[in-house]
Amino acid sequence: MKKVAIGNATLYHGDCLEVLPVLSGIDAVIADPQYQLANGKKATTMNATANRGSRRLKGTTTIPKDWGMKHGDDVPYDPSPWLQFPKVILWGAIHYANRLPNSTSWLIWDKREGVASDDNADCEMAWSNLSGPARVHRQLWKGICRRGEENIAIQGDKFHPFQKPVALMSWCILQAKLSAGQTVLDYNMGSGTTGVACMNHGIKFIGIEINKNDFDIACERIDRAQQQLKLAL
Repeated sequence: MKKVAIGNATLYHGDCLEVLPVLSGIDAVIADPQYQLANGKKATTMNATANRGSRRLKGTTTIPKDWGMKHGDDVPYDPSPWLQFPKVILWGAIHYANRLPNSTSWLIWDKREGVASDDNADCEMAWSNLSGPARVHRQLWKGICRRGEENIAIQGDKFHPFQKPVALMSWCILQAKLSAGQTVLDYNMGSGTTGVACMNHGIKFIGIEINKNDFDIACERIDRAQQQLKLAL
């Protein structure tokens, strides 16, 4: 287990269940866990549509890539270790809703914003134990069409096959009514998007990632967010 401190963030490279016993002072969990999303297949953009897009928009679009198999995709997901915390938001929860308590406070991400449906889902859903009704965040995220700082003209290729927008995770922080100085845990942080959102809000962040490449990317992104905050002061 490797531990890295970057400003208000503490990042662990290791298995989240092994790191969990050493953690304390967590006010909220905001995570997008691996829940057999690929159903035993590699996470990939290596398909005919992606290849056509790379030829048509060469130099301005993502390069189709094979992301390989993500850790944890080969077993049913068990959310129970993370339900002990005061506030919890878990994305992709419709895939394991039968293992979660009932809740009326689901968070919905509308990924289309009026764009026609295709073979992929129109939205993603997060279970939460927050009080209040279901809420909706609208932000276009359709292939290479991504609104926000992840727009292809700004970010280029995605950092992670299941990457979420910073604006979405920022919205989650607001929904959880978290304030500066409190601490958020993302135990499956991927490329560190939740951490970047926390830095922008002055929220302390604890991130755990088992994949070395993803961990390194998360460290770089969170460090960059910290440096930008220092420049803004």
